[in-house]
Amino acid sequence: MSVDAAAWEALSLSLWVACWATALAVPLALLVAWLLARRTFWGKSALNALVHLPLVLPPVVTGYLLLIAFGRSAPLGRALENIGLTLAFHWSGAVLAAIIMGFPLMVRAMRLAIEAVDPKLEAAAATLGAPRRAVFMRVTLPLIAPGILAGAVMGFAKAMGEFGATITFVANIPGQTQTLPSAIWTALQIPGGEGQAVTMVVLACVVALGAVVLSEMLAKRVARRIAGT
Repeated sequence: MSVDAAAWEALSLSLWVACWATALAVPLALLVAWLLARRTFWGKSALNALVHLPLVLPPVVTGYLLLIAFGRSAPLGRALENIGLTLAFHWSGAVLAAIIMGFPLMVRAMRLAIEAVDPKLEAAAATLGAPRRAVFMRVTLPLIAPGILAGAVMGFAKAMGEFGATITFVANIPGQTQTLPSAIWTALQIPGGEGQAVTMVVLACVVALGAVVLSEMLAKRVARRIAGT
C-alpha cells in the first residue's frame, strides 16, 4: 500500500489544523468549564446552550454561519483581513471550524472533572490563606488534569475528523485547505479512487489510535503524580 504525496499533504494539514485548534481551544474551554461548574451568574443557561449548539446543528449549517460571519464580503471578515488574518478559504479558517466543532466536547469533559472535585478541598486551602489563583493552580488543576487531557484528546480527534463545517467554510483546495477527511471524500468521487481512499482511511486510523494510546499513557502518568507514586 503506497501513500502518494497528496495523501501526505492532506494528513500533514489535518495534523497542523488539529494541533492549532487544540492548543487554542484548551485554555478557553477550561475557563468556560470552570465558569459553568463553579459560578452562578445571569445568562449561565444561555452560555451553556451556546457552547453545546454545534453538537445539535448540522455541521454544514455551522460552516455556512462561519462563512456569513467571517467571509471576505462580511464586515468582520474584511476587518480581520485588513489586519492580515484571512479565515474563509484558508487553513486558518479550518482551525476556527475545528475549534467550534470540538469545543463542546472539550468543555463537557473538563466541566465533569471540575464538578468531581470536592469544593471542601478548595475551601480548606483557602482557609489556610492561599489566594484563589494559588488554590486553583495547586489544588484544583492537578486534580482535574486527567479531565483536561481527555478534553484535549476529544478536541484533537474532532479536529482531525471534522468535515462538514470545514468544507463549507474553507472549501476543498488541495495543498491549501484540503484536510484528510476532505481528501478521502474527493477520492471517493473519482472512479477508481477507492484504493487511495482506503490508504488515507488507514492513515486516519493510525493517527487516531496513536492519539488514544498517547492519551492513556499521559493519563496514567498524571494519575501516578497525583497519587504521589
